[in-house]
Amino acid sequence: MGKHDGGTRHSGRSAASLPTRRAQRRYAVVLTVLLVLAAGFAFGLLAWGNPMPVGSDGFWRIAQMRGTSVVVMAVVAVCQAMATVSFQTATNNRIITPSIMGFESLYIAVQTGAVFFLGAAGVTAVQGVPQFVLQIFIMVGLSMALYGWLLSGKYGNLHVMLLVGIIIGGGLGSVSAFMQRLLTPSEFDVLTARLFGSVTNADVSYLPIAIPLCVGAGVLLLLNSRRLNIIALGSDTATGLGLNHRREVMRVLFLVSILMATSTALVGPMTFLGFLVATLAYQLADTFDHRLVFPIAALVGFVVLSGSYFVMKNVFYAEGVVSIIIEVVGGSVFLFFILRKGRL
Repeated sequence: MGKHDGGTRHSGRSAASLPTRRAQRRYAVVLTVLLVLAAGFAFGLLAWGNPMPVGSDGFWRIAQMRGTSVVVMAVVAVCQAMATVSFQTATNNRIITPSIMGFESLYIAVQTGAVFFLGAAGVTAVQGVPQFVLQIFIMVGLSMALYGWLLSGKYGNLHVMLLVGIIIGGGLGSVSAFMQRLLTPSEFDVLTARLFGSVTNADVSYLPIAIPLCVGAGVLLLLNSRRLNIIALGSDTATGLGLNHRREVMRVLFLVSILMATSTALVGPMTFLGFLVATLAYQLADTFDHRLVFPIAALVGFVVLSGSYFVMKNVFYAEGVVSIIIEVVGGSVFLFFILRKGRL
């Protein structure tokens, strides 16, 4: 008896995204488990340790205050997950993440420069909606200038663009390190607290700007899933199939820069979150169809973030070190897959 495909019987595998009923059931189970975990952790963050009776006005008032953190986690999860998956598809490389383009180095340089030139009060000077919008605008503008310059020329090359991004990120990091050495201990202590990625860095006034940017760019990438599937085949194959590869890559990188700039300006650097989420999503979805990988990646991102915060806040009372835990786990996952497979 041959294997089944969406209710029809064939011998062998088909070209569908989930070619067998077993694969379809597995995907449905994974999606359901992630939805349950996401709902459980979100409810836990809202209700765990809430001193007021469930359903009372006081309970909902406290839950509403905590709800801001849950919304921030959802925005960061969607931004990091969809940006990393799309960036790895556009660059045809599953090791690098969008942070290689210097988004986080630019964020660190802006924060360090504010404290260096304005003192400890500089931390408050780079907060507020105008500064938040300005940081996103600078990050997107610089990244698009880099993409446009290096990809639109006659000898435009994606690998050269990545190399230039690494050099710019390294240069900004060196300038930031130099300024940090000249700070007083108290100023350095204030700055260090800002340089750890944390949902507590986000202000509720940022959300009316961050949510539309996240939803808009995410929806456009999701609608562009079929083209991403073709881009993943490589430049030559995509061009042979009638796709303007360079134009499509530029479009994807523009949306990626919006998502990464929004996430970084909102909570700070999350170096390994995107890599961890994308790697787990590929393993769990077990398909290369971006229409199916994106939902899994976004849910994995939210489960990882909300689960980490729930455990660190209620078990270890140290929610401020969540980003450190994520980077340690993300780095370990990276080494595990490299050593186990020799590839990603």
